[in-house]
Amino acid sequence: MPARIRLISGVTVAALVLLFATLAVITQGARTGLRAIGHDAGPQVVATAGLYLALSDMDGQVALLLLMGGGRDERRAEALLRYERSRTEAGRALLRASALAGDDAREGRTVQAVLDGLGRYERTAARALLLAEQAGYDAGPPPERVLRTYRAATDLMREELLPQAYNLTLESGTTVRRVHDETRSSLTTGRAVVAAAGVLALGCLVALQVYLARRFRRLFGPALVLASAVTAMYVLTGLHVSAREADALVAAKRDGFDAVLLLARARAIGNGMHADQTRYLLDPERADTYEHTYLDAAQSVLYLEATSVHAYHERVAAAAAAPEGGRRPAFAGFLGSALAMRDASGTRPVLAAYDRLQRSDADLRRRASGGETGQALSVLLGPLTSDFDRYDATLLDLAGQHRTSFERSIARGEDALADLWFLLPVAMVSIAVLVVAGIWPRLDEYR
Repeated sequence: MPARIRLISGVTVAALVLLFATLAVITQGARTGLRAIGHDAGPQVVATAGLYLALSDMDGQVALLLLMGGGRDERRAEALLRYERSRTEAGRALLRASALAGDDAREGRTVQAVLDGLGRYERTAARALLLAEQAGYDAGPPPERVLRTYRAATDLMREELLPQAYNLTLESGTTVRRVHDETRSSLTTGRAVVAAAGVLALGCLVALQVYLARRFRRLFGPALVLASAVTAMYVLTGLHVSAREADALVAAKRDGFDAVLLLARARAIGNGMHADQTRYLLDPERADTYEHTYLDAAQSVLYLEATSVHAYHERVAAAAAAPEGGRRPAFAGFLGSALAMRDASGTRPVLAAYDRLQRSDADLRRRASGGETGQALSVLLGPLTSDFDRYDATLLDLAGQHRTSFERSIARGEDALADLWFLLPVAMVSIAVLVVAGIWPRLDEYR
């Protein structure tokens, strides 16, 4: 009889150990996944998206400095300061990208290639600025010698550095997707194991109580009944918390991280569009090329079918003028995908700001094509820059809302895990004490 009691109790304890070990493993895995997405890899990936923005802004400021010539000292000083800030931010983003790459040889080579290319770009851009200073021309397109040097710099930036920076963000984003998928998979598997281990543990506890009640002709022992109740409570709690973790993980990835990354890319490409507007005035020989580049970039930000910049302006105006209660247009592109996650009230301010930017762009091109270079430059430095800053501010505001949602999802998941992790040792000790208290009096009768 004592041997049978010990055997059933041992199986019960083994089932309980399996249950709590599974709970410990899945909670630790979920904690690691949340930490990676919320505090390590996730923020670093978004930071690497800022590398594209910083690099494109550097080239845009060089183009603006060359376009302004020797005049507008205040604006020149502002452009130089912004160039230095963007260069500093590019360096920081590369450091984050290097940290995120870790032992990944491919990403490490990409980071090194961007570093090497950035050094070549800075030397070429500095030479173009020096030649412009020596030429001493008025505002407008610079002399051919200056343009040739700047073309070498901007070609290096747009054909090598920016694609490499974009690929670096894609490669880094793979880390977050992998952690997200692995953590969700482990939570799904963990829930099944917790349910199976819980059923086994409860079955063993019930079998132990029935066996003791029949053999010793007593009612159920209160200690074992309480142990069963605590076990059942923790099985349900573990299943509930793991489900909450999966929901928090999905919300953080889809509504937070993905949206923030989409908006970061939209901002970066939008900044490149603004630089293309400057290049359009700076280099008349390549004006058509920069116009097509602008259209391609604009459609990657917010895709609306159009075969020319003029047609694109009209499509944006139509989308922004859509009635509040009418059917929402189907958006695509980086900005379009981010707007698809919002309701109509959240998309309207961004569309309105983007429409104003396109209207100013239309004014710029109309004046430039009419030979009004001075007026086009005034539009670029005045209304168009102001409209771009307002549009960029709306993207920052929208990204801030998604970042808040992201942080809240991560915090909810971590709080739920902290509560479960704190109570887990207490439950293990209490159930062990209750099981011993339930069987010890029966074993004591054989002493």
